[in-house]
Parts: sequence; structure tokens; C-alpha cells
Amino acid sequence: MTIPASTYRIQFRSGMTFDRAAALVPYLKQLGISHLYASPIFTALSGSTHGYDVINANEIDPAIGGREGFDRLVKTLQQAGLGLIIDIVPNHMASSLENAWWRDVVEHGENSRYAHHFDIDWSRRLTLPFLGDDFEVELENGAIAVKPDPQTGKPALAYYEHFYPLTPASWQDRAEAVLQLTDKADIAALHDSQPYRLMSWRDAPRDLSFRRFFEITGLAGVRVEDKAVFDDAHQLILELVRSGAVQGLRVDHVDGLADPKSYLERLRQEAGPDCYITVEKILAKGEHLPADWPVSGTTGYEFIASLSEALVDGKHIRQLRQAYETLLGKPVDVQAELRAAKMLMATRNFAGEATRLLQLATTIAAADNEPLEEKALLTALRELLVAFPVYRTYGTTEGLPPEDADLLLKVADEVRQGVKAPDPEALGFLTRIMAGEVSAAASDDAASFRTRLQQLTGPLMAKSVEDTLFFRLHMALALNEVGAEPMPDDFSPERFHQEMQERLARQPDALSGTSTHDTKRGEDARARLYTLSEAPERWAECVSRWRQGNQSQVVQLKDGPAPKPAVEWMLYQSLAGAWPTDLAPDDAEGLKALEERFTGFVEKALREAKLRTDWADSNETYENAVLDYVRHLLSPDNQAFLQDFTASLQPFIHAGLVNSLTQTAIKLTAPGVPDIYQGSETLDLSLVDPDNRREPDFAALEQLLNQVEQVDPANEAHWLDGRLKQQLIAKVLPLRQQLPDLFRKGDYLPLSATGQQAENVLAFGRANDEAALIVILPRLVFNRLQEAHWAPAEIALPEALAGRRYINLISGAESALETSFSLAGGDRRMPVILLSR
Repeated sequence: MTIPASTYRIQFRSGMTFDRAAALVPYLKQLGISHLYASPIFTALSGSTHGYDVINANEIDPAIGGREGFDRLVKTLQQAGLGLIIDIVPNHMASSLENAWWRDVVEHGENSRYAHHFDIDWSRRLTLPFLGDDFEVELENGAIAVKPDPQTGKPALAYYEHFYPLTPASWQDRAEAVLQLTDKADIAALHDSQPYRLMSWRDAPRDLSFRRFFEITGLAGVRVEDKAVFDDAHQLILELVRSGAVQGLRVDHVDGLADPKSYLERLRQEAGPDCYITVEKILAKGEHLPADWPVSGTTGYEFIASLSEALVDGKHIRQLRQAYETLLGKPVDVQAELRAAKMLMATRNFAGEATRLLQLATTIAAADNEPLEEKALLTALRELLVAFPVYRTYGTTEGLPPEDADLLLKVADEVRQGVKAPDPEALGFLTRIMAGEVSAAASDDAASFRTRLQQLTGPLMAKSVEDTLFFRLHMALALNEVGAEPMPDDFSPERFHQEMQERLARQPDALSGTSTHDTKRGEDARARLYTLSEAPERWAECVSRWRQGNQSQVVQLKDGPAPKPAVEWMLYQSLAGAWPTDLAPDDAEGLKALEERFTGFVEKALREAKLRTDWADSNETYENAVLDYVRHLLSPDNQAFLQDFTASLQPFIHAGLVNSLTQTAIKLTAPGVPDIYQGSETLDLSLVDPDNRREPDFAALEQLLNQVEQVDPANEAHWLDGRLKQQLIAKVLPLRQQLPDLFRKGDYLPLSATGQQAENVLAFGRANDEAALIVILPRLVFNRLQEAHWAPAEIALPEALAGRRYINLISGAESALETSFSLAGGDRRMPVILLSR
């Protein structure tokens, strides 16, 4: 298997085509990239901005160049010696009439050849929750009529620009008569004879007949656990791999599959042993990827969480939390907040999924003569869902593997001892279903229950934590990231080293990402916001002053002020993370550009919190009041605030830029495959999607890399425009291709510093029989920004690193090191990366 030395993620669509990507190949090669890593390339919904709403998995999207454009890109990559990794989406497809498979299911119902390609409950009519109101209301209002489909000419139920095909039995031999129907009762009767039921989108959370992707009813679950479905959905994917056009696959949302292990085993068998495969999988702290999955690792969310161990000031983070709680006027009960978010998801957003599980449980109870009340079962089910500490278990039709069985028992015990303990008999019954301890007559239903519960716990966790709790708790926004846990209490470099050693042992070939299309903040915004933990009192004073200065813009509404203090804290912190390094307070054009991005983020943040407004039921009065507050903050007329904000932010910006180089150096040299998200080779101060999916200025990036001017850490401009980071990447990445075994398999050796600034040093080595690498990085520099050089500090070298001659990859200087390395006099802001000669 060819393991990438590094990857560069490109988001196709929204203007990015195969030919445009091909034009970037010389730049990527110069940067040191070994593999282009492409977002989904298969035909997606018209106008798709991301490609995860696939409508044809066996066609390369004409919107981005089609097969011919793809082939040109592959040829260009191969001529340059670069490989290609593509993002595949086995879990779901668009539930749109543009999707020929889905359209056939809508038209023919359970008689469609694709009826079982999708995860549909055929005990009732297929629900299509795409109306603005109930069917009866829309019919009465004249929004639904019978018209010929513009594409086929056949009779269809027309709803604005949508034409839902009629099942043949309901119109054949009387097409003209059906097309003449105008009586609402007749149209309703025609609708009732269809294998589908049109319904309001608002009813989807509690009444849906198909499994969806998270809460998105426009994405229907696909049953790739069925070999026939797998084969149909992977024809082109496997052709591209077998032909040599594609060297790697990134599997999207692997936890959504019925049986991830079996799917990956089949994918490995069909793709062959040489295909590099990674999975999008979120690991909880201390959780590990199943060792028997035939993949190289994850896409790296846990790597981001590990970086916080190295860059957060563990001694002062509690002071930041105390300042936040003082602002709120009460302590934050994280567990209570987490429970509330999870219960909201279980009872509202995923009510339909929970109801389906309840139906299965009651059926099993009846089959096994278990006298349990439905209400008791539902309560126990919700408590079990809420208590789950990881994304899912990996049970099969045979039951749970031993480690998951132990986890289930532990979770059930916690539920049983909790303050909201459900009926113990109901809880015990549910755990027996999960374990497969049911009668033979109920075994199929038990297997279905197990699969569906496992497919639900992941989305419920994600929507509860990442898309609810992280928009409610604002103490330290840098920690509110995909794969992280809510408001941890302590951080330590020692734990960082431990996690890197585990990474080397368990998944040395996993991707190490720092920004993705799904991260809540760009990597450099996060690096900057880590520094708040170093100066919590200073930050709290700033927020207090800014709140007071803008107090006149707070609107008093019936349900409280808009924004509330906690939201103000979030706004100032988010703005601090996203503030461009070169934005001056009197730059009206720059402020306007930031406002356009920032207001979109704020609207999303308010709705994701689900407190005073929501996606399903927006509170425009509240939203407009908060957005007006934001617009005031960024108004060129608000110079008193803007001057203060800009000046106060400078030390956080500069300390954040040091953090940026440190986390980049870690990514380049620690275990794992460095993944560069488009544009993040310089400064990525993006906000949550869609902001983080904007196309970078590739021409400017290429020009910056090719500038003749010597990059100089003493030149502040070279920090502010990100070229130091870009040059660091360009200097180190080629080494990973020259010395692949050192970076893939070389020992990871934590190093310790002695001296008065030991806590400001993070150091480690990599070594094998071929070469050695020493990496010495600054950390926690906020309060030492005035100190240009290191005070005396020594890094002791173990035998594997000692007695060698090294070259400094940044400065080019050479030196012989016997037993230690002295930092004294060096630039305390810059990484030191030494390669043995």
C-alpha cells in the first residue's frame, strides 16, 4: 500500500472544476504535497456546493468537468508524480426526484428495483416531507394539482416546480382523465392511492418512514450492507481504483452504516490491498478505532483535540471559566447542559427514530411475553440514548462484541443509578435486546433494533454536542471543535505526548487534520483563541469594557436582553478569532467584508443553540436585534470600540501566530499524515461552514510561495500574511517523501526542557535506524512576547538522538549535538526542527 506523505484537500464545485484543480498541481508539488484529496466528485444535486447530496454515484459530475475533465486531472497528477484520494459517500444519497433511483422508488413504491436500496420502512407509505404545510392545507390553497411532468409527459402531482410521479396503476389507461382532475376530493383520493404520502417538512422529525442523514430529510440512508446495493453504488468508485486513477478513499460518516466493519471489509476486498482507506470517525477521549477495521485510520478529528493539550494553558484555564461564570451570574453545570441538549434531540429532533425503536421494542416484548408498558420502555430508551458516552457500538446480527457489551452494561448501570433512573425492568429488557438475549422468534427484530439504535446514537451525539451544546457554552470557543469534549478541566503536554505515542502505535497512517470543511473554526482562529487561556483576566476585562461601551445597542425583549451576556461573550470571542491580521479599524471596505461573513455565522450560531430561536421556528425579532448589535460593532462609525478592540487584540494575534507555527510543525512531524485544507497553508481564520468552504485565492498563494524575497521572522509582515507558515510547510513536507519510514514508523520520543522557561517548550524526537529528527517548539508565549530570544534552556537528548550532526531546517545552520541542545539566544517565536545528517 502506498501511504500518502501528505494530502491537500480541495473543495470542488462553487467554481472549482477539474481543470482548475489541474492548474494547481505545480503549486501543490512545489509545496511538497504527495496526494490531492478531493471532496465528492460524483453527480450531486443541481447547484450543490459540497457534493455530499449525491444523485448518481456512478457518474462523475458534469458540473465540475465530468469524466473527461477528471481524466485530464488524473493525467496531470500522474505526470507530476502526485496521487489522488477521493471522498466517497456510502451512507446516503439525495432524496430528490433528480436521483433516478429515488424517483423510481417514489413512482413504483415497494415494487421498484431500488425499493430496498434505501433504508425505508415499507410497513407504511413512503413519507415525502417536502411540503410547506400539511397536504390538505396545500391542496385547499391550490398549491397541489395534477399536471403532466415536463420531463416525461406523464401525469404527476405538481407542487410548484416539483412534479411527483404517479404510480402507473393509478393512471394508466386513463391518463387524459387523470390530467383533467380538478376536484380536490378526487386529487386527494389520487394521492391516497400512491405508494408515497406528501407531508409537511415540519413533521419529519417525528414521522418519517426512511432513515435520513442526521436531521437532513433531503438525504436518505442507503443500505450498502446489502451486497447488491453495495455493488450498484460502488461500480464507478471501484473502476477508478482498479484503473489506477485513484489511490485512496475517504469514507464519509462510517458510523452511519449498519455494519461499518463488514462494509469496510467488503470495500477492502474489492478495492484491493494497495488502496489507502481512511474513515470519517469521531473518537471520544480515550476511545480507539476498532483494531480489526481494514483501514489506515481516521480523518483526524482526534488529532485536533490532542493539539489543545499542547497549546492550552492548563494552569489558568479555570480562571477563564470563572470569568465566564461570573458573567453568567451562575456556575456552569456542563453535565446538566449536556443532558438537556441530548434530551432535546431524543424527544424532538429525533423523535421519529426513537418511536421506530420503541415499536420494535414493544414487538419484541410481545413476542417474548415481557409485560412492559410502552411509556416505561420509551423513558428507558431515551435515558439510554442520552447516557451514551461514545458515538456508537458495533454490534451485528449476532450481538455485541465483548468490549461493546461491557460498555453497554456500564452505561446501563450509570442510567440505573442516575437521578432520572427509569423502570429497571424496562432498562434491563433494552440491554438484553442489544446483547441479543431474546427468543429465536424475536431475533430478527432484535437485530434491527440493535442496528437502528447504533445508527441513531452517533447523530444524536453529534447534534447534541457539536451542533447544540457548543453553541450554548462559550467559555473557550477554541475547545468547541468537532471531536472535542465540552469544557474539559485540565490540559497537559504530558498527555499530548502520550496521545502521540498511542497514535504511532494504533494509527500511524491516519490523516492529521487541523482544518476541514466541517471544523467549527479555521486552525489559525483556533490557535489564536487558545491564547485566551494564558491571559484570562485580561480577556475578561476587555469583554467587560467592550460590553459597557456597546450597552446602548442591547435591546430589551420580552424574553430577555438581546444579546444576553453569554452571547456577547461569544460574539467578542468569535470576532477575535476571525479578525484579519491586517484589518485596520478605519478600513470601511474590510469591515463590510467581515460583517457579511460574521453575520452569517452569528445567525447560524443563534439557531444552532436552539434556545431563543431555531432552524425550525426562527425568532426574527431576537435574531435581528443580535445582528443589529453585530453590525454596530463593525460599523466604521463605531471607532471608539474598533480602535480599542484592534489594539487590545494585538498580543492575542501575535501569540496566536506563534501557536499557528507550533501546531503546523506538530502536524508536519508527529505521527500521522499531514492534511492541508485548501488555503490553510497560510492563515485560516474562517468561521463555521459555509464560511470555511469559501475558495481561497490560489493565485495569491502561489505568488506568495514564489516570491524571491527571503522569508524573515524579524519582518512582522511575514507573520501577518502567513508566509512563514507556508514556507515551513514547503520546507518540511518534501522530507516526508524522502524519509517515509522515519515519519511513518520512527519512534516518537518525548523530550524535556530544563531552565526557567521549561514550561514554554514542547519538544519531541523521531528516530529510526536511518535518521533522526528533533522538534522544539514554543508554547504559552503570550506573556513573553517582549522577549525576543530564549533564556538559557537545555533539551536533554536520549541515546537515539545524541551524538549526531544536525541541520536546522529553518535557518540552515549545522551543529553537532552530543547529549543536549541549548535554546539560549534563539528566536523564541520560531520552531526549531533539526534533521540528522
